[in-house]
Amino acid sequence: MIRIEPREATSRTFSVGVPVLSALISLAFAAIPLLAAGANPITAYGEMFKGVFGSVFAVTEMLTRATPLIFTGLAAALAFRAKLWNIGGEGQLYLGAMAAVAIGSGLLDISGILLIPIIIVLGAAAGAAGMAAPTYLKVRFGADEVVTTLLLNFIILIFVQMMLEGPLQDPMGLGWPQSAPVLDQGMLPPLMDRMRVHSGLILALVLAGLAQFMLARSVWGFKLRAVGENAAAARHAGINVNRSLFGVALISGGFAGLAGVSEVAGLKGYLTADLSPGFGYTGIVVAMLAGLSPIGVVIAALFIASVFVGADGMSRAMGVSSFLADLVVSVSLLCVLVGGFIAKYRIVRSGKAGATT
Repeated sequence: MIRIEPREATSRTFSVGVPVLSALISLAFAAIPLLAAGANPITAYGEMFKGVFGSVFAVTEMLTRATPLIFTGLAAALAFRAKLWNIGGEGQLYLGAMAAVAIGSGLLDISGILLIPIIIVLGAAAGAAGMAAPTYLKVRFGADEVVTTLLLNFIILIFVQMMLEGPLQDPMGLGWPQSAPVLDQGMLPPLMDRMRVHSGLILALVLAGLAQFMLARSVWGFKLRAVGENAAAARHAGINVNRSLFGVALISGGFAGLAGVSEVAGLKGYLTADLSPGFGYTGIVVAMLAGLSPIGVVIAALFIASVFVGADGMSRAMGVSSFLADLVVSVSLLCVLVGGFIAKYRIVRSGKAGATT
C-alpha cells in the first residue's frame, strides 16, 4: 500500500537546491526541441549566454527586462505568503501605469525632485486600489480572489483602452491610441548613458531588500506568516486576520503598480494597451521559482529575464524560435512545483510486516 504523508522537516540546502535543479532540468528538457529543429543544444545555449552577457548592452537589456518582473514577483510573493492569491498583477500594473501618465504628462508641471516621487507614490496607490476591491469581496462575502483578480485584469485593460481613446489620448498622436508622453522631468533617471536600464531597477532592489527584512524580522512579517500558515490559529492567537490581509493586499497591489510606473516613467515614456507582454502573469512564475522569498524573487527575475533576452539572441544567431524561452520558463515552474511537493511530502510504502519509505 502506498500513501503520501507530510515530512517532519526540510533542510535549507534542499529548499535552495530545488529551484537551482529546476533551472538545470528545464534547460535539459529544452534541448529536445532544439535537437528536433536540427540545432546543437550546446551551441544554442552558448548563443543564449552570449545574448545575455556578450556585451554591456546585452546585460543592461537583461536588467531592463528584469525590473518589472521584480516588482510583479514581489507582488505575488508577499500576497501568496498570506495565502491571498493575487492573480491580478497585470491589471494592477496597468493601473499604476495609467496613474503615472495621468500625473506625469502635464497635470503637475513641477520639478523632477517633486514630480518623480509623486508619480511613484500615486502609481503604487493606483495598483493598491486594484487589489483592495477583490480583498474586500473576499473578507466580506467570501468571494474567491483567484476569480475576482483574474477577471478584473480584463476589465482594467478595457478601461485603459477606453481612456487611451478618450481623456488620456495624445492630441499629437494622430488618432493613435496612446497617452500623452510623460514630461522629461517626470522620467526616472537612466543608470547608464545610451542604455535603457533606469533607476527603477534600484528602487526594485531596495524594496526587495526591505520586504525581505520586514518579512523575516518584523512583527508585521510574523503576523503575515502566521496568517499564511493557519489563519484560524492566527485569529485565535489574537491576530486581526482581516487587517493583515488588507495590509498585504495593498502592498502587493502597490508593487504591481510600481511595475507599470517603471515601464512608463522609466522606459517607454507613454502608455499603450500593449505596454506589458504579460509581466503580471510572469511575476507569478517568478514568485514560485523564488519560493516566495523576496530576495529569491530578484534572482528568479534575473534568471527569467536572461532566458527571454538570451532566447532572442539565440533566435537571431541560429534561426531557432524564440518561443523556446517560454518552454524553459514553463518547465522550470513545473519542476519547482514538483520539487516543492517532494520537499513537503514523502511517499511511504507499507507492507504487511511494517512500513518502509
